[in-house]
Amino acid sequence: QVRLVESGGGLVQAGGSLRLSCTASGLTFNDYAMAWFRQPPGKEREAVAVISKAGFSTHYADSVKGRFTISRDNAKNTVDLQMDSLKPEDTADYYCAAREIYTNSNSPKGYNYWGQGTSVTVSS
Repeated sequence: QVRLVESGGGLVQAGGSLRLSCTASGLTFNDYAMAWFRQPPGKEREAVAVISKAGFSTHYADSVKGRFTISRDNAKNTVDLQMDSLKPEDTADYYCAAREIYTNSNSPKGYNYWGQGTSVTVSS
């Protein structure tokens, strides 16, 4: 079956960096656009970044532009999220997701597969 497994979350001070990684199995990885979402405590899930199947196109939420970078390695079936200049408002559970068609929409609708999430806490 398809599995998306996130790793790399943790506790970091404001201004610091974290790198999240998602490893996919059970699917043809380069047939899927990949995305990172996050869900802050008590809030709805929101898109953070999306990357196209070959990695040539990316889209970021306004709140993370210039601070976060999404990348993928189709040979390793991984998609990463480099998070720099972290802020307390970046605190959330972060999820990896896969969908068949690339989109720059922020909606979580249309994603075929989701990981279990990894927690990021940014202290002030």
